Amino acid sequence: MPKSSIPDRKAIARFRLSRHHLLDEPAADAVTICRDVCGVQAQVMSAAYLQLWARNHALTRPEIETALWQNRTLVKTSLMRQTLHLIPADEFSLYIAALKSSRMAGALRIMAKFGIAREEAHALTILIMDALSSGPLGRPAITAAVRPKVSKRVRSWMENVWSIVRVPVAEGLICYGRGESKEVSFIRLDRWLPNLKSQPIPENEAQCILFRKYLRAYGPATVTDFSHWSGIPMQQVKSLYALLKSELEEIPGDQKNSLLLSEDVAFLNGKRGKSCLRLLPSFDTYLLAHRAKDHLLSAKHYKRVYRNQGWISPVVLIDGAVAGIWSHRLQNKNLLLSIEPFEGLSRMVRTAIEREAEHLAIFFAANLDLQFV
Repeated sequence: MPKSSIPDRKAIARFRLSRHHLLDEPAADAVTICRDVCGVQAQVMSAAYLQLWARNHALTRPEIETALWQNRTLVKTSLMRQTLHLIPADEFSLYIAALKSSRMAGALRIMAKFGIAREEAHALTILIMDALSSGPLGRPAITAAVRPKVSKRVRSWMENVWSIVRVPVAEGLICYGRGESKEVSFIRLDRWLPNLKSQPIPENEAQCILFRKYLRAYGPATVTDFSHWSGIPMQQVKSLYALLKSELEEIPGDQKNSLLLSEDVAFLNGKRGKSCLRLLPSFDTYLLAHRAKDHLLSAKHYKRVYRNQGWISPVVLIDGAVAGIWSHRLQNKNLLLSIEPFEGLSRMVRTAIEREAEHLAIFFAANLDLQFV
């Protein structure tokens, strides 16, 4: 594995911004964006819609919903870090194969604390699949259908967990259907994507593919970063590094060296262009990919973005670094948008924020009421 020269932070930022469709480049559709950023975080669906908008201001919520619920070219399911994501339907099998064992292990560890063995967990999955045979159901309906048919220890576990469908979701047997929050529904994959045909992908092969995709979107990055982002244990990630070593180049850094696909080094070193400003929403995937966040913001502002209980603030992103946070609410036909910069803003930056805010108001079909705090 060769070692490259030291790139400056601006070059690295522009590499990632480009791969995330955050530069002024030809607009991409929702499926392409989700493919290129390795899934859009969808724990809060309103934030998922805005992540796609941030990367293509021409996208509308109805277009995204059509891709999800009608054309089904996007699919919503729990993936990296046990959080919900939107991914291309044709990559569903890839993500499941890459993440299945680590996610299954986590679910089974919790079940084991209640005396539930793998065989009994498998039997519960069969009951859940039977319950979903007639169509999509929400958590309460699934629970009501299977509860009378399981042991006391399984009922005890069911009373102490948020979701009883983690195992069949991790196995790729079911995914998320329509509905949000408490109204969310689950549906059998063979009913939702009946035409999805693919050969099973060996775990190592799937994880190597996912590691490459990750580095294309978020590189340069370390194996620790990939483990943090994916939820795959470090022991497995280290074995992937050994398999892919010949395809990687070491990128020197201030504190530690990172990795990049060798084929991307020329692109990294050659990426230049004008300034970039974007309003990224809560939980934006751009903010989640690296364990350390010093490339994004200083320690004194960390807690304003990465808040308690896993909440992540919407941010003002300038040339790949966080320059402030923002919030919004809809009141009648008005979008009330508040910008809280970390430092003073130049007139040029304020104008760029105003322009982004106007695009956001169009997305919400609302009149803009913008204030700088």
